[in-house]
Amino acid sequence: MSRPRVVIVGAGFAGYQTARTLARLTRNKADIVLLNLTDYFLYLPLLPQVAAGVLEPRRVTVSLTGTLPGVRLVLGEADDIDLEARTVHYTDPEGDGGTLAYDRLVLAVGSVNKLLPVPGVAEHAHGFRGLPEALYLRDHVTRQIELASAADDFKNCPARCTFVVVGAGYTGTEVAAQGQLFTDQLVRRQPLREGLRPRWLLLDIAPRVLPELDERLSTTADRVLRQRGVDVRTGTSVEEATSTGVRLSDGEFVDTRTLVWCVGVRPDPLVAGIGRPLERGRLLVDPYLQVPGHPEVFACGDAAAVPDLEKPGEYTAMTAQHAWRHGKVAGHNVAASFGVGTRRAYRHRDLGFVVDLGGVKAAANPLGVPLSGPLAGVVTRGYHLAAMPGNRVRVAADWLLDAVLPRQGVQLGLVRSWSVPLESASPELARVAGGPEKRATVAGGAATPAGSGSGASAAKSAVRDPGNRPAPTSDDHAVRDPSSPAGADAGEPAAPSPVRPVEGES
Repeated sequence: MSRPRVVIVGAGFAGYQTARTLARLTRNKADIVLLNLTDYFLYLPLLPQVAAGVLEPRRVTVSLTGTLPGVRLVLGEADDIDLEARTVHYTDPEGDGGTLAYDRLVLAVGSVNKLLPVPGVAEHAHGFRGLPEALYLRDHVTRQIELASAADDFKNCPARCTFVVVGAGYTGTEVAAQGQLFTDQLVRRQPLREGLRPRWLLLDIAPRVLPELDERLSTTADRVLRQRGVDVRTGTSVEEATSTGVRLSDGEFVDTRTLVWCVGVRPDPLVAGIGRPLERGRLLVDPYLQVPGHPEVFACGDAAAVPDLEKPGEYTAMTAQHAWRHGKVAGHNVAASFGVGTRRAYRHRDLGFVVDLGGVKAAANPLGVPLSGPLAGVVTRGYHLAAMPGNRVRVAADWLLDAVLPRQGVQLGLVRSWSVPLESASPELARVAGGPEKRATVAGGAATPAGSGSGASAAKSAVRDPGNRPAPTSDDHAVRDPSSPAGADAGEPAAPSPVRPVEGES
């Protein structure tokens, strides 16, 4: 008798944990296939430390083949799911297509950048969801400080030294906290003109930073940021982004070359195209993570609306903590569907949260006990080391070296601004001119069906393709410098042109 095939789509927190749990439980009694665009699991909580030069990029990437024995990796991105035929169609990184048949399907496709209909944001901002974006931001910040330090003309220096982060949730708060420390270190070796220092702005329409967390954690984070000189502005949003800066909701215009978009995420548009009920873009599932009407299909992570049994009538939040535990339950329940063990409903109570604020500072509340300062820093880093499925020694070594040695403030020049458009639904890979990128997100919400088509392919075809406009010719425009010829900034070659439009979208 042939072994049943399980196809897991996505290797984020939910997908990775599903594969690991299932492989351990079935012990080669099932053919487990993991479909993912990259060959690594990205530990997202430490990505701000990559952008700030604390950690090397490979430290936050965990090899899928090296840590998931018994799981077959297929490199590709799902673009169509046929629930009746039980097949998943995908496109590999080189643009070739393929089809995977399944007996059980686990959808763990995660989330993408959440865009708002703010004029200019799609053109002038960059997100922070993938490794390419973190590498780009590190190069961009370094370059701005270097250009400001060497400039003979003071006119553009304040704008180069001003960095705007929109969104004061987990990601935005940590990016601003780490970024301020990083730029302070850079200017120690490359002094700026007298009276000029790096300026970081953290904006959010909410009344406080980290609005989703306990107010005591929010207060701690706010205090640390302000002590470092971060300009925290709550109740404030961006009304327009232009080539020279951003206009705020209070009417102020801030001159800047850097706009980092961290306003949140929305479910991957793939789930909108399979024709099953949604809850705010998330695929509705039962407490056992199964899709009603299709017991062979499971969904978990950010793309799934999982009933919160601790809070009747609500759904679990889109956090890594929930996704990780979704994956474990999904693995158990898929195995139970083959007769291995018994299935279980998802139930979880928060054990606390940690927010790394850089250096020895953090905010944490393990088991509900609020902590701040160095003690919170130790707890936070200890939590990350325990949670990471690999690279623990390497990460700890980088932290030790960062504590005793100055950071290497150099540009690698590996990722250009046009390679990481904000509207990308695949932040895992940097865009390549003429490459096979297939899809992108659209500002607003879920994709709107366009024309004929079935399943996920209809949703994909409805998503707007930023590749249809020419690749930016600027260096590192998070906001471009109009004083340079053709809008190009100094220090980086222009993007190859034309960029081949993304296939399959209009």
